Amino acid sequence: MNNRQIWLTLITLALFAVVPPLAAIFDQPFYVDMLARVLILALAAVSLDFILGYGGMVSFGHAAYMGIGAYTVGIFSFYGIDNGFIQFPLAMAASALVGLIFGAMSLRTSGVYFIMITLAFAQMLYFLGISLEEFGGDDGMTAARSEFAGLVDLNDSSQFYYLVLACLALVLFILHRLVRSRFGMVIRASRTNEKRMQAMGFHTYRYKLAGFTIAASICGLSGALFANLNEFVSPDIMHWTRSGEIMIMVIMGGMGTLIGPVLGAAGFLLLEEYLPQWMEIFMTNAGEHWAIIMGPILIAIVLFGRGGIHALFARKWFPRRSGARNGGGKGHG
Repeated sequence: MNNRQIWLTLITLALFAVVPPLAAIFDQPFYVDMLARVLILALAAVSLDFILGYGGMVSFGHAAYMGIGAYTVGIFSFYGIDNGFIQFPLAMAASALVGLIFGAMSLRTSGVYFIMITLAFAQMLYFLGISLEEFGGDDGMTAARSEFAGLVDLNDSSQFYYLVLACLALVLFILHRLVRSRFGMVIRASRTNEKRMQAMGFHTYRYKLAGFTIAASICGLSGALFANLNEFVSPDIMHWTRSGEIMIMVIMGGMGTLIGPVLGAAGFLLLEEYLPQWMEIFMTNAGEHWAIIMGPILIAIVLFGRGGIHALFARKWFPRRSGARNGGGKGHG
């Protein structure tokens, strides 16, 4: 992140932080749960941006790790174990382990082959979830809210919201430090010229595999939170369409910016929520076809946004001084 991205990140997190008190003042508790969902999917989008925006790894099966995290919480809940101090670390560990295995095989390919193999692995897990009849199969399963020894009550919407926000803020800080470290520089340089990095003595495969595993672990955390939010887990969370939505959030917000995917998640989910209602104002039953309007909006943002929502806000709020170095919104950390 450069200074513009840091300031935009702080402002964005501050705006999210005032949502629960504002919702209480205006007696609109619905917005707390809705924006909690935004933050959870933003967490998944940020994890994808780490490998896509900085490493050029186009994983089209990223939702699989979200599903693993969610099912970890669901399965523990099924057996009566609701301790979040057990569920959450194991959800992240299980996602990291699967990410390590899938990444070890996927990263031996590149280009469209990498995209297709990540998609194939995700669909494999999706159909595995359908086949688990003991845990609901295609119908899914209920999941009780996790318990944290009385420190945080996840049944309280505001406390749950601030837990999600704290997780997102912590992940953004950690990834910011990683991107600026030698580890992050190798991953970014490998995206530009991997052969040159290898010639310099860097084992780029290991660096990329480590990054892939970290991203999977973070996405597993978002899955654990998602299971708590919905109190329900189903294979649909791992479907390829979910991976596509997460990728759209990254592109829509701005790749290689970390805060961009958060803005992209907010924009995408708010449009998904309110666009059908707005269309109903002009034509009855038009809301059923909201995707007809959503598509051109996304295309316009990608084509004319020049870096997504992040770039639009950054240029408006933090215009560059003449002679300043180029770097915002281009994936250069």
